[in-house]
Amino acid sequence: MRALVISLLLFLASHNALALDINSLSNRDAVAGLKEALSKGAGSAVSKLGKADGFLGNDRVKIPLPDSLQKLDGTLRRFGMEKYSDELVVTMNRAAEEAVPEARALLINAVKDMSVQDAKGILSGGDTSATEYFRGKTSQPLAAKFLPIVQRATAKVGLVQKYDEFAGKASRLGLVDESQTNLENYVTQKALAGLFLMIADEEKAIRANPVEQGSKLLSRVFGALLNN
Repeated sequence: MRALVISLLLFLASHNALALDINSLSNRDAVAGLKEALSKGAGSAVSKLGKADGFLGNDRVKIPLPDSLQKLDGTLRRFGMEKYSDELVVTMNRAAEEAVPEARALLINAVKDMSVQDAKGILSGGDTSATEYFRGKTSQPLAAKFLPIVQRATAKVGLVQKYDEFAGKASRLGLVDESQTNLENYVTQKALAGLFLMIADEEKAIRANPVEQGSKLLSRVFGALLNN
């Protein structure tokens, strides 16, 4: 009988040890694990995008001409802009590639404002809850950082004035969405969208396979979520 009781106690102890969940994580583990994941995901996303062809060579984030402008190819030709189309696409994407490295410091600094409740809420949230935290904390300052870089890059080829003039006329005719009438703002917003898309990919990968991330802390913290 004593042996049976001991066996039962050992079984329960081992079962409880395996049943680690988000509530059993210490505040220190939760925050540290999330900070490591955020830093890892953000750094990887920036590295992938902030290089030659980071945007241009990736169809998921490549910045095209605005949709409504693509539908106006004939009008573009009448404005003598046919030879600029490809150059404009390359320029927009190169501007985004140049701007993205500026995001690294802002993204990393964003975790400094994170409370314990923020951390546990993100950990127990959806597959991209950390990405949404980044978006809420950094979208405006990132746009302010990106815009002058995009302005310099697009100014080099002298396309901005022509584009804005044409798009402005098209907007007044209801042919182009007003948000797409300023080239630099359009590129900036597309660059941000591409960056957050890549951060979301990194976050999903960490959540799905924490053991493969090469970190005991990430494995413990995100492994707890998989056991829930």
